[in-house]
Amino acid sequence: MVTDAPQQREEAIASMPRGGPDASWLDRRLQTQALEYLDRDDVSDEVKQRVIRTLDRIGTLSKQHEKYARAALSVVSDVPNPRILELGAGHGKLSEQILMMHPTATVTVSDLDPTSLANITAGPLGDHPRAVAQLIDATEIDAADQSYDLVVFALAFHHLPPVIACRAIAEATRVGRRFLVVDLKRRNPFAVLLTTVVMLPINALFWLWPATRPAVHDGFISALRAYSLSALRALGRAADPSLRLDQLAPPTRFGPPLTSVVYSRARSESAR
Repeated sequence: MVTDAPQQREEAIASMPRGGPDASWLDRRLQTQALEYLDRDDVSDEVKQRVIRTLDRIGTLSKQHEKYARAALSVVSDVPNPRILELGAGHGKLSEQILMMHPTATVTVSDLDPTSLANITAGPLGDHPRAVAQLIDATEIDAADQSYDLVVFALAFHHLPPVIACRAIAEATRVGRRFLVVDLKRRNPFAVLLTTVVMLPINALFWLWPATRPAVHDGFISALRAYSLSALRALGRAADPSLRLDQLAPPTRFGPPLTSVVYSRARSESAR
């Protein structure tokens, strides 16, 4: 009997906690099935775009967009004219920074949300000669194998449940030589509880401001849905046991702790 190994691996990973296969009892309870506003069908585009605008402002003020762009370009520093695909771009500022920093890089900036993509297209990337904007599902990318030197997914990977995350890794490493994931770091349970208490007055203050209330809501849920390094390794093995995972230094020390990893296939190294 012929078995579907990828499907079996997905089924095995479906119930994996965000803290990974060996997550502690407390860690398993410090996660949630609640969705962020960005992932909900019953939330208006205006609320979702408020979250994205807040994230853009924070990234601009803290220069996070620039730091993530430098991190992405460092992964393809050996490629003269890198072809880069950004998944889940949201506001598109990471791709903008990549194009500003690298004179010959080409970028396909994408998102699954039509409103976000329309806003990106209406901005500087819409008529940039080295940029293309596309509506792309991270699990079904309409591109040939190794069409890109790098696929980037920044601060949005935690939105994906384990099975979808597994498919996204498999697809990104199919169309790209390397897949960079920069996302919130899953902290140990005691750090999560301590941070929640310490940040309570600040979050309460932001909650009083209607414009930032959706971002506070999503930020709290994001922390509970973040994947640990152990979980990211398990997801990579489930996507393809031959995948290699390399952990990078976080692109910035400012703001919430981050995890930065690169997935690649053995053929990617031989194709240099």
